[in-house]
Amino acid sequence: MKSQVTGRSLDVLLVDDSPGDMRLIVEALKDGRTQVRLHIARDGLDAIAFLRRRGKHVDAPRPNLVLLDLHMPRMDGLQVLAEIKEDMELKHIPVVILSGSEDAESIVKTYNLHANCYVTKPVDLAQFTAVVRFIGDFWLTAATLPMEER
Repeated sequence: MKSQVTGRSLDVLLVDDSPGDMRLIVEALKDGRTQVRLHIARDGLDAIAFLRRRGKHVDAPRPNLVLLDLHMPRMDGLQVLAEIKEDMELKHIPVVILSGSEDAESIVKTYNLHANCYVTKPVDLAQFTAVVRFIGDFWLTAATLPMEER
């Protein structure tokens, strides 16, 4: 399967406060079929600053996809998701929730806020890597993402 965008890399914003999970996600996406420029926000406030190109993120690219954890300090994933989906300039960006929580109420809340997908982080290392690769393969090769002129 070929990448949907030949000769271009796709920008992915990973929003997660777990250094271990971030490291695994970076490695899993690096081995994918599409060239990915991964940008990392360690909490919700940093994610919103990146998306709105504020402060140190004034030159940030508009991501083609957001991978969003729910449980973070300062601003949680539900708040970030709500801000993204209420903003006319951001709401078209697909948001994949990648969370350790299997809480049914949290899952329903994310879909009510228009998350594009909810994936529970597996505890097993091999399964975690496989799930992230699958997300990358689907969203970055099979799905057609909105592209912004760079």
